[in-house]
Amino acid sequence: MDLSEFQSLAADIRGEIGSVVQGQDELIDMLLISLFARGHCLLEGPPGTAKTLLARCLAQVVDLEFGRVQFTPDLMPSDVLGVNLFNFQTNAFHLTKGPVFTDILLADEINRAPPKTQASLLQAMNEREVTIDGTSYPLGGDFFVLATQNPIEQHGTYPLPEAQLDRFLFKILVDFPDRQAEIDILTRNAGLPLDADSGRRELRKVLDRATLRAGHELVDSIRLDGTIITYIVDLLRATRNNGDIQHGASTRAADSLARAVRARAALEGRDYALPDDVQMLFVPALRHRLVLGPSAEIEGRRPDDVLEAIIQRVDAPR
Repeated sequence: MDLSEFQSLAADIRGEIGSVVQGQDELIDMLLISLFARGHCLLEGPPGTAKTLLARCLAQVVDLEFGRVQFTPDLMPSDVLGVNLFNFQTNAFHLTKGPVFTDILLADEINRAPPKTQASLLQAMNEREVTIDGTSYPLGGDFFVLATQNPIEQHGTYPLPEAQLDRFLFKILVDFPDRQAEIDILTRNAGLPLDADSGRRELRKVLDRATLRAGHELVDSIRLDGTIITYIVDLLRATRNNGDIQHGASTRAADSLARAVRARAALEGRDYALPDDVQMLFVPALRHRLVLGPSAEIEGRRPDDVLEAIIQRVDAPR
């Protein structure tokens, strides 16, 4: 696969998903970067902004196994990973696999489950394998977690710990579509029966496993110039020496950003990265990895505000 074929593939995926999920083009692009950079993605937004619909559409256009877990306060780790059950006919334990044994896992409303259940995904997201009763089971190199959470409702939710958040490549803030997009959505649905679900229509399979891996190999071939690597490191180190930030980003965050930059360059049809790639991805790759200091929180500053200020302060390579 060359860069032009890769761009054509990405355009087909955007077109198929965009035919159902309207007004969220930037969100679809970020999801594609995450998929080809082999990174997991956390979507945060109010109800009714197509977070779950987007995951379902992605599963339809990508010819991979899809699993969904609706996270609830009573969900147990075994409900996610699986459990060994005793078979009286064979006098042996048999593993009943949980929904984590899939390629694309939708962790819906992940912050509704207690911490011990959230933690059941730590090993899966970091090592792409799970350990059950002392035995490790691989999940495959294509394993991809797409999690959603609602930032509005706090009752009955459990904030994700920093170690869990650090496993996500991006935290994408999902907002409402613009006025024209909402008009288009209602116009389309106005011509359907009242009990119809427009998000249930079949989408064309665009990406199979072999093509996905060819895309991964193409992204692997993108090399970062030393000036881009230095720029990424300088930005990350600036988060550790900032009075507004109590805990800055880790080296894993820097490496994750570098991988995302390579994926974006390929999707833009380039075999090289630009400072613009770093600046565009810096905030979504870092906003969930920071712990703001007390003064910044009292002043009502958001992680995005602090990160944007860092971008303005650190000189970009020319």
